[in-house]
Parts: sequence; structure tokens; C-alpha cells
Amino acid sequence: MPEGPSVRKFQLLTSPFVGQVVAKVGGSSRKINVNDLNALRLQDSQVHGKNLYLAFVAADSPLGPTAEETVLQGEAASGASSPAQGGQEQVCGPQARPQEEELQGLLRSRSEAPDAAEGPGSWLRFHFGFFCREQNITSGSGMFLAQVFNFSASLRLVLHFESGGFLVFYNCRIHWCSSPRADPASDILSVEFHRGRALDALRTPDPICHTLLNQKYFSGLGNIIKNEILYLAKIHPLTQGSVLALPDLERLLDCAVQFSAAWLHIKLRGKGLHPQIYQKEHCPLGHAVMKGTLGASGGFKRLTWWCPQCQPVV
Repeated sequence: MPEGPSVRKFQLLTSPFVGQVVAKVGGSSRKINVNDLNALRLQDSQVHGKNLYLAFVAADSPLGPTAEETVLQGEAASGASSPAQGGQEQVCGPQARPQEEELQGLLRSRSEAPDAAEGPGSWLRFHFGFFCREQNITSGSGMFLAQVFNFSASLRLVLHFESGGFLVFYNCRIHWCSSPRADPASDILSVEFHRGRALDALRTPDPICHTLLNQKYFSGLGNIIKNEILYLAKIHPLTQGSVLALPDLERLLDCAVQFSAAWLHIKLRGKGLHPQIYQKEHCPLGHAVMKGTLGASGGFKRLTWWCPQCQPVV
């Protein structure tokens, strides 16, 4: 399924439609009555880890500020911007420049916070499945809609807006909810990501490859990020976190945050990720890569790629 950076990019596709009224709907979702969205106004768009949330209100309701606008207003009132946590020099992963406008806007926004979701209206929660990664959501103008329906087998929802534009959602689960309920301290792409709590989670005696996929502490971190950062940190995926030294865990956490931000940066530039280890036969140093289904004993296991030479067993 799409990981945090991909879902953040999906949010960018929806944001131009905030404030617009739904003129027509379609789709094959069995979880919601798509007709309930007719004549509603899209009020806000938020992202929490691997989930996208859209808020809808009656068309005649006043359009309140979006979550990001609320945060920026608060920052202006206090005269200070939220600092990025960690503040450590980048030691691994692709180089990113999060100060650039698009990336900075996403990382500074507190649209992850549940209290930013308060207000009138109901929310649709989208949890995307794996479908060609970038084709879980499409936006555009009506003239291209015929081409979009080539993906009708997995099409779940189509929203036509009064402006003539549309949003199409594929291969996803959709549910109504009262508000986004998520902890921004667990989101690896949030400025509120709590490093201390994440480090405590990494210190458990479970295999590190299992702990990293725990969305309670690493929301938005998925299998691709897991494989890449374990390689970058030179840690074997079955290593128990409890046997790793604190500097090793700090380095792994740095890799998680920096790699995720860099991947988002790449996506915002319209470029594809070039993994170093994920689905590779050889690592960048030319060593043969191993593949296996790894995880905690008796727990869920995921396909994992690692280099026995670069990531030796501790």
C-alpha cells in the first residue's frame, strides 16, 4: 500500500478542490452511499500517516480555515514558527532540502493534529491499496475523464466539482468518520514526531524489521522505507532492538526521518524513487542481496531484502 510520502502527495492533488462544491458523483464503493456527497462542499484535506481524510459540509455552510491556515495563523500570533525536531546533521539517505516551498508547507502543517479537525461536517477516510503506486488517485478536467475510466475495475469514487474538475479514487477503502483520529507524534513526516517515544519502541527485544512497521510509533513508514533505512543504517532486519547501542538506534531513526522527507521531495519533483536495496539483486557495492519473509515470531511477516555483507548479523 502507499506509504506516507505517497499519501502526502495525494493530498496535494485534493487541495486545489478545497472550497468547491460537488456537482456530480460516481463510483463503486460499497461502504458509503456516494450520492450522499452530492451538493456538499469539500471543506478540508488532511493526511495522517497512510490515511487521507476529506471533510465535507453543506454547500451553504461558511468555509472555515483549513488546518494549515489555522496553524499559520497561530504561528503569526506567537511570532514564531514550529521548529523541526531532531536538529541533527543528516548522516544517511538521499539529500533533501525541506526548506523548499512545497515540502516545507507539508512538513510544517499541523493538519495531522486531531484538534485541527474540529468543526462542522463529516470526514471521509481513505486507506489506499497497492495499485501502481501513483494511480490510487487522479485529478484533472472533465475532458480526460474517459481515459480515467480505463481503471474502472478498481474505481471507488469519482467527485465532479462545479469548476469542471474532478477527483477519482482507485483501489481504496472509504469510511465516514466524525474526525481524523491520529497522533501526530507518531507520524514520521510530522514536525511533531516524537523521537524519544520512537527510540523507546526501537529498544524492545523484537526484530527491528517488525518494530519499524508498527504504525503506533512510526505512522506512514511502510515496507519500502523499512528496507531502505535498514540498509542505510547497516542493520540486519532480524536484529533485536534491545541489543543495539543507542547511537545505532539514533542513526536508524535519522535515516527513517530523512529518507521519508527525501522521498517526498522526490515525489514533489515528479521523479521516481531509485531504491538501493528494495527488490534489488545486488546492493550498491555489488554484493548479492538476500530476500525473505521476515518478522516477529508468530506475528505478521513482510518480504524483506538485505545485504548479508553490509548488514551482518549482530
